[in-house]
Amino acid sequence: MSSMTKEPNLQVLIPAEQLQKRVREMARQISDDYRDKTIHALALLENGFVFMADLVRALEVPVTCQFIKPKYAHQQEKTAGFLEIFFSHDGDISGEHILLVEGLIHSGVTTDFLLSDLKSRGAASVRVATLLDRQAARRVQLQPDYFGFLVDEAFLVGYGLGTPQQTHRNLPHVAVATQSPSMT
Repeated sequence: MSSMTKEPNLQVLIPAEQLQKRVREMARQISDDYRDKTIHALALLENGFVFMADLVRALEVPVTCQFIKPKYAHQQEKTAGFLEIFFSHDGDISGEHILLVEGLIHSGVTTDFLLSDLKSRGAASVRVATLLDRQAARRVQLQPDYFGFLVDEAFLVGYGLGTPQQTHRNLPHVAVATQSPSMT
């Protein structure tokens, strides 16, 4: 690490034991809701990968796993800027029970877009599971079907969430990261 880059100060917000307990509770609820069905779990990279791994291991129903990584393009049309979301999800989902898995839902714009797209492609059902839900930042009407914790903190790292430099995703807990020169 360069001498100009300073590590963020971290304060544990959700300890590892509390995360694991809540993930198991969510998995029991999801398993009950999908009894006698196969779940097609679709996780958003990068923030959702650790949560997805722990969640699917705790599920008690058959599950298939895939990952998608949306790409974003900011467009300016006249004076109003808008966001285009691109993603690739191969495979036929017609008749499948889709569980969209996210590490953190912030504005809800990406999730809302993906929900609409997946439903339009003929999924039998589409539900959303997120570990962290930042409802105060919502820009669309969206309520996850399953959520672990409500959060309002400005910047979180750990348990799959990373800094702009993609570090700290490997922490076993969720922490609040305070601003540092490398994060601005």
